[in-house]
Amino acid sequence: MKQRINSISPIDGRYFDKVQVLSNFFSEKALIKYRLKIEIEYFISLSKLDIKEFKGWNSQNDKHLRKIYLEFNESDALEIKKIETITNHDVKAVEYFLKKKFETLGYEKFSEFIHFGLTSQDINNTAIPLLIKDFLEFEIKDKNNDGYYQQISRLIDKIEEKSKKYKNISMLAKTHGQPASPTKLGKEFKVFSTRIREQIKLLKKIPHSAKFGGATGNFNAHLVAFPKIQWKKFANDFVSGLGLKLSYPTTQIEHYDNLAALFNNLSRINNIVIDFNQDMWLYISMDYFKQKIKKGEIGSSAMPHKVNPIDFENSEGNLGLANSIFNHLSSKLPVSRLQRDLTDSTVLRNIGVPIAHSIVAIKSTIKGIDKLLVNQEKINEELNKNWIVVSEAIQTILRREGYPHPYEELKKLTRNNKKIDREVFINFINSLNINKNIKEELKKINPHNYTGI
Repeated sequence: MKQRINSISPIDGRYFDKVQVLSNFFSEKALIKYRLKIEIEYFISLSKLDIKEFKGWNSQNDKHLRKIYLEFNESDALEIKKIETITNHDVKAVEYFLKKKFETLGYEKFSEFIHFGLTSQDINNTAIPLLIKDFLEFEIKDKNNDGYYQQISRLIDKIEEKSKKYKNISMLAKTHGQPASPTKLGKEFKVFSTRIREQIKLLKKIPHSAKFGGATGNFNAHLVAFPKIQWKKFANDFVSGLGLKLSYPTTQIEHYDNLAALFNNLSRINNIVIDFNQDMWLYISMDYFKQKIKKGEIGSSAMPHKVNPIDFENSEGNLGLANSIFNHLSSKLPVSRLQRDLTDSTVLRNIGVPIAHSIVAIKSTIKGIDKLLVNQEKINEELNKNWIVVSEAIQTILRREGYPHPYEELKKLTRNNKKIDREVFINFINSLNINKNIKEELKKINPHNYTGI
């Protein structure tokens, strides 16, 4: 608790319990572990090539190497950070740590094939997309600490649950903040779950791209050392084996175009949730919804009567912050001077931050939805006060019947700043020179049943 109360970032402080699982993917320790995994898997892949220097390597040793990252712990991470204080290079520190492990295991004869022919970005640009992929795909049973897809699925389910519950509730729509053609409350919820689902489909299609090709992406060092090996095929097989897509050709770094697309997609999903939050906030302010009261909870420190829509507000704030970082990541990362500059390095360390804020926000929105209590009395009252909205229906049927200038006639009737109620429309319909059956058809229309499909 003391550590959290002294945290600079709310992600590692106030909100840590909500996003603790992200530490397994986006912490410094996690990044080191993934770098170590790439180094080890690369070495193992090299050992399977026709390289005479690997003579004497027993493939049974592979399991001992994999144990290094599978059993990676905080002590290992701190040891690597200690090496980094000397090297002042994070990936080189991982390489030296691994070489020490080789000495311990008796594999020092092969230790120069650790990080063979590579630049640090071969490791980083494979480790980072892999950890993002793993995070997006992982599943655990604890519903309070699960991953992004699990949380967004919970949100979709909550919205659709309300959509079904409210499917028969007619409601006055508002366009430009003004009374408009009535709708169904359930349908308005369905709009948001559908939008999110469509973006999730797109998100899952974005490849997790990796770069693996040496100092400037040309396999220069690999080819000069072993000219007979097909290094591009090797890299493609290696990266594909990790579930990633090889980017080729590249400079020293991955293009980040697909990563930018992923961040843009996450940002679009956040925008949809912001839109939902704002609508819920407005419906609450219009008294269409009441909120469940939790014993002991304070709405306002000064006004005892208040129950504020704090969950939707908290979500909106966190999503705005997340999107500002996503937008910077997606615009900055694909831009690098010539064959490489270092500006991507510090930026990449912040990937977990907007994802964390997004998850905090999604959880807040879910919490807000769970508090909603529909106020059908108020919704019906609003419909009954706004008979003016059926003017569209009347003029449309009159158009169908070839009645002269129906739009203009309804405009004249409804724009006189007088109270428009059922009686006004009945009198207007009776005054029309139309068939009696058409009049009866028009009289059946009211704000509660004029809701479309």
